[in-house]
Amino acid sequence: MGLCRQSFTVAPAAVTTALLAACTGGSSTASKPSGVPASPLSAQATTIDTAAIDAALGRTGTKMAGDVYRVSFPRADLRVVKNGVVLKPGFALGGYLAFRSQGGMTLMVGDTALTEDEVAPVSAELQRDGIEITALHNHLVGEAPSVKFLHVKAMGDAVQMAQAMHRVYALTGTPPPAPVSPPAAPTPTAPSATPAGLGIDTAGIDAALGHAGKAEGGVYKLTVARAETIADMGMTEPAAMGVATVINFQPTGGGQAAVTGDFALLDSEVQGVEATLRGAGLEVTALHAHMLTETPHLAYLHFFAVDDAVKLARSLGAALAKTNSAKG
Repeated sequence: MGLCRQSFTVAPAAVTTALLAACTGGSSTASKPSGVPASPLSAQATTIDTAAIDAALGRTGTKMAGDVYRVSFPRADLRVVKNGVVLKPGFALGGYLAFRSQGGMTLMVGDTALTEDEVAPVSAELQRDGIEITALHNHLVGEAPSVKFLHVKAMGDAVQMAQAMHRVYALTGTPPPAPVSPPAAPTPTAPSATPAGLGIDTAGIDAALGHAGKAEGGVYKLTVARAETIADMGMTEPAAMGVATVINFQPTGGGQAAVTGDFALLDSEVQGVEATLRGAGLEVTALHAHMLTETPHLAYLHFFAVDDAVKLARSLGAALAKTNSAKG
């Protein structure tokens, strides 16, 4: 059960009534079948106590576009290899939680990267805390050791949800965040298409995809939002909530890179994107849902390849052109 159905939130009567309305589709006396869209909430986003979330989780998040607060949980404790590439935590081993408040309520969504022996205790703890499990699946194929991803959703009090997720992460090997070092004094450098330490043509990647990425943790990352408005339980979900296409490049030397990520697709887009990727030699590693009741419904198609980074970007750009994604 989700937090909303267990009256998890301690809130004033007006907020509790709104919470019940969102969970039942607008009625406080009768419930609707699962999957029926909730009544729209006020479009006005409300403030989240990010400091309290940080304290509950034991790490600091980032304020993102669309009034989303997002906290990352990379599995830096794992050494995972696929196709001879040792995967960086930020490349394919990261989990996250995203919080957004609207109409007096907070929605939390996210996913957790787990080893196979962590799945059962984590699932049990989530169910004890009333947090919905919306998906459990692979993202890659043939990596060693195997990593599973468990997606979650809850509606309720942001701090209580964060405290519950802290208990969940304590059952995993997810390491605490690394200490933050003081920033070094900036050193003037000439503009370059290849950020220091990456060794791939990021300007060429951006041009091929029509979107600009950013270097982080030795990985070049791009996020492409959908053009449609995505909503769940009556609350809009911006790209930072996880309803976007994600493309990550991990350099492997000589201008080449491993690439992975997932396309966020309407059902009608799946076959065209899959055919484009397979035709370009990319491995399609998973096709599944991450959530249950979002509208419109999205399928997520995961991929992997190792090749020239710009060549890969061109192939991914051809697939992206078959989607109704936002323009860069």
